[in-house]
Amino acid sequence: MDGYNSKDPLIPLNIKKKPEDTVAVAIESRDGKKSLPRITAAGRGKIAEQILQLAQDAGINVREDKDLVEILAKIELDSPIPSQAFMAIAEVLSYVFKANGEPEPFNAILEEFLHQEKGKEDE
Repeated sequence: MDGYNSKDPLIPLNIKKKPEDTVAVAIESRDGKKSLPRITAAGRGKIAEQILQLAQDAGINVREDKDLVEILAKIELDSPIPSQAFMAIAEVLSYVFKANGEPEPFNAILEEFLHQEKGKEDE
C-alpha cells in the first residue's frame, strides 16, 4: 500500500511516503564503437534530482531500477559497467532504444552469436 502505515487507521492511505534518498546514474552507450557502456554521472539527493531533471529536459527516457542503480552508483565515473551488471544494463538499454524508436544494437549481436553457435553445432 502507498500509505505510511496501512495498519494505523489515523494515517491517510493516499499520502505517499517520501523516498529516503533519491539515487540516479547516467550511462552512455557509445554508438558505432565496440566498447562497453560507461557511467557518465551518478549522485544522491539533490545531485540525483539534477541528473533526472537534465535527462527530462533533454528528452532522455529514464528507467527505474533500485537494485541496479545502487550497484552502479558505487562505480567510478567514466568507468565501464561491471560484468555483473551486463544483463541488467542490456535490458535497460533495450528499453531505452525501444522508447526512443531506435533499432536495438543488441539484436545484431544476438543474431551474430546465434549464427556462431549454429555453426558450432553443424561441425
